[in-house]
Amino acid sequence: MPIFVHNNDLPDTLDFGNTVAVDSETMGLNPHRDRLCVVQLSAGDGNAHLVKFDGNSYHAPNLKKLMADETVTKLFHFARFDIAVLSHYLDVQVNPIYCTKIASKLVRTYTDRHGLKDLCRELAGIELDKQQQSSDWGGPTLSKAQQEYAASDVLYLHTLKEKLDIMLERENRTLEAKAAFEFLPTRANLDLMGFNSLDIFSH
Repeated sequence: MPIFVHNNDLPDTLDFGNTVAVDSETMGLNPHRDRLCVVQLSAGDGNAHLVKFDGNSYHAPNLKKLMADETVTKLFHFARFDIAVLSHYLDVQVNPIYCTKIASKLVRTYTDRHGLKDLCRELAGIELDKQQQSSDWGGPTLSKAQQEYAASDVLYLHTLKEKLDIMLERENRTLEAKAAFEFLPTRANLDLMGFNSLDIFSH
């Protein structure tokens, strides 16, 4: 599992193909309060690239270009949070999007366990170690354990997408998934506006 750590931006020589797995690590769950610390990416080739931000600058033109590239699908687990954070700190509208959590909720209706750890165990036969999830991501360097944890969040998303796509097709819910993915940027913008705990579609 090769892991490459980059400071504040991606090199301009990387090619992630037409689908890149993406995740983020922050100081907490409130984008307005808790800064973006790490963005991790994988092309599904067994390599992980971690962009470590020092908190002083989020000028990352290569990363922003990739996130906005309409020819590259950005593959997340719980995209709603990650794209809100990326929008807030990088000032970029991420598109197009695929979210394995939404796909899971649409087709794995036989369970209420839709976390990444659960999906990796069932669909990929991988047991993830989530011990570093609540560690301090804002330090000057990333520990080896943090690097491995961050990488594990993106290394298996391509495999999960393949399995979930088969299930979506089988259950005739592919179009509903696509529509949900397309709505995610709006949902993230509403979260940033303060509507995160309000269902605007309720009576």
